[in-house]
This record gives sequence, structure tokens and C-alpha cells, in this order.
Amino acid sequence: MDCVIAGGGPAGAMLALLLARSGVEVTLLEKHADFLRDFRGDTIHPSTLQVLDELGLARKFLKLPHRKSYGLSMVTDRGVVPIASLRGLKGKYDFIAFVPQWDFLDLLTGAAARYPNFHLLMNSEACGLIREDGVVRGLRYRDASGEHELRARLTVAADGRGSTLRAAAGLVPKEFGAPMDVLWFRLPRVEGDPVAAFLRVSQRHLMVALDRGDYWQLAYAIPKGGYDLLRAGGIDALREPVSRLLPFLGERVALLRGYDDVSMLTVVQNRLRRWHLPGLLFIGDAAHAMSPVFGVGINLAVQDAVAAANLLTGPLLSGAPVPESALRLVQKRRMLPTWLTQLAQRVAQDRLIVPALSGRLRTPGHTRDLTRLPLPRALARRFIGLGVRPEHVRTMPGVGVRTEVEYPR
Repeated sequence: MDCVIAGGGPAGAMLALLLARSGVEVTLLEKHADFLRDFRGDTIHPSTLQVLDELGLARKFLKLPHRKSYGLSMVTDRGVVPIASLRGLKGKYDFIAFVPQWDFLDLLTGAAARYPNFHLLMNSEACGLIREDGVVRGLRYRDASGEHELRARLTVAADGRGSTLRAAAGLVPKEFGAPMDVLWFRLPRVEGDPVAAFLRVSQRHLMVALDRGDYWQLAYAIPKGGYDLLRAGGIDALREPVSRLLPFLGERVALLRGYDDVSMLTVVQNRLRRWHLPGLLFIGDAAHAMSPVFGVGINLAVQDAVAAANLLTGPLLSGAPVPESALRLVQKRRMLPTWLTQLAQRVAQDRLIVPALSGRLRTPGHTRDLTRLPLPRALARRFIGLGVRPEHVRTMPGVGVRTEVEYPR
């Protein structure tokens, strides 16, 4: 292989597509049998929509079942506070698309499967690195038949915030901490319910409601490490605040039968000081785990992949060893956006989430439309919609496509 990528999430799938499209021989490993895992990040921001557009995939993407949101609002005990509007954002897309992540990943890997130099191994979990003379020469992976080796001139670890390859490389990220964990669950949506996504804030309570069309995807924040205490109070300890925060749900909260209906996300925020070793690159959550604040995790991962493809396609196509200086350029390109985004997340945690969960939140005596203030409006629109230093596809198609393709599902 020219390149092997561990992890079939947004970063790995996008990088594999971009490299295969340019003629690089690439293998993508995904440890599960499919991409069907609920309650994963699935907010596709305009920066990612623009990348899809540049790849000719935006129209197909928008044919997937999705919901659009043109702004973000916060609902307090006193009323609704609009906090960001994407309308007027420069470019073709001024909305966030809510799409199940499995559909997004099917789209990317399906597009990559059209290229004969793309290989997808499902049920294949990276479990170690191949090292020779101080250089990573590929990886070891495990599937149903046992353990195997796959050699490559470049190995990319996109295997998530619990990265196995990061541990194998002996790299430890710097931890920034997070004040909360998040409980995800679904409840039905009916005619007459509010439309769009919103943040609900009250003293000692905070949750996010995402309109999925026929159901609500709900995220209830709890103080860090507070899950066992909440669970000890029984399911009513969760039903009661949800019912109070979202009274329009009515008796639907009773459909939460127990904590088996709930998925808990342990929130972490961290970042590697060094994203590379000779022959090895880390991107996405393997390089920097993001808080769910602002819902930018997928989009930052996609931006990493685009930058990596732009900078590494040439060295990979040359047939020569990929110099570590090229890997260093990827980190240099993406470190500032990562640093600033994580800083903004920590500010939001300190100014909103910690006061809310501790009961010290000061709610203004009136609701103010923040989208009418010119500077905050422009900054919020740009940051949420495009992020810091949005990337664009600079690589060109280099190989023909298959005429008959079995798309991975």
C-alpha cells in the first residue's frame, strides 16, 4: 500500500476518498461490520458541505434524509434567545445539515469504492504498528480469521479518541478536562412540536434538542462523573428534569423505560503535542478529542483530512518514502484551528455549562436577540459555519472509476 488508514470515521473515510481519487493505493480499516452506531456526531456544517460540493457529492448528500438548521437558539426559563444565524454566510451553504453519521460515511466510502485503488476492510481492527529502523512501515490488524500485517509507506491513525495506534506509538495527549458528561436518548416527535435545534438552559440543568423529523435526539448534560448518582435515583431522576425542561413532550417522557434506553458519552477534550512520527500521522479525534460544544467534531476531522490529502498526495504518488517534514506540515496547518476551537469550547464550558450545572447561572431579565448585534453575529456565523481556516480540495482526480461497484453498507 501507499497508505493505510485505521478508523472509518469522518476523518479516515474522507482522507481515503481524497487519496483514492488522486490515484493513491489506499486501504481503510474499520473495526465494526457497518457504520450503524447511534448518537454519534452528525452535524454537517457549511465547511463540510463545501468540501462535498468540491467533490461533486453535495447534491447526492442533500438527497439523504436530513433536517436543516439556519441558526442556533437558547431557550431559558425566561424565553428564547437567538444566539447565531447562518443566513448570509459567504458561500453556497448557509445551514447546518443534520444527517445520521452512518449515511454520511456510506456516502464517502461508496464514492471511494468507485476507484480501483481503494480497499475497505470491515470487521478489521488495528491493533499495533510495524516498526523497522525507527520508521513505521504499516500496521497489524485483527479480523475474524486472526491477526495480519499490512505494510504501507504511510500509516494514518484516525481511530478515534481512544486511539489504539496512539497508545502503540507511546504518545500521550494533553488533557484539558471537561465539566460534564452527556446522556443521549430519543423520544418521538409529533405535529405541533417546536421546529429546529435548540439549547435548553436552566439552573442545574442543560440539554440540547435536535429535531430529526419523526423523533427528537436529546442530549442531557450531567456534572462530570455524576452518572452513577443519577442512575441510583432510578429512571425518574432523568424523566423529571427532561419533562420540566421540555414540557411539550408531555407523557412521551414515560417512553424512557430505563437506562438501557440511554447512551452515555464521557466527554473529554485533549490534544497531542506531536501528531506524527516517521511514517505515521494522527488526524481527527486521535490527534485532538473535541468537546461536543458547538457540534464541530465531524467538521474539524474532515478539515484535517482535506489538509492531509492536499499536502501528502504528491509525496505519496512519488513512490518515495514520505518525509516526516511533510507530516509536520499537516500538523502546522491544522494546529491553529484546533487550538482556537478548543479554546472557544473551554470558554463556553466555563461561562455557560459550569454555571448552569452548578446552579450559578445568571439569566438576564430580558431575552436579547444576539443575531442583531453586527460583530457577534458575524463572528458566530463565521465560527460555527466555516470554522477557523476552512480547507478546500486542491487535489485532482487521477484514476478512472469502476463501472460496477458494490457500495459498502
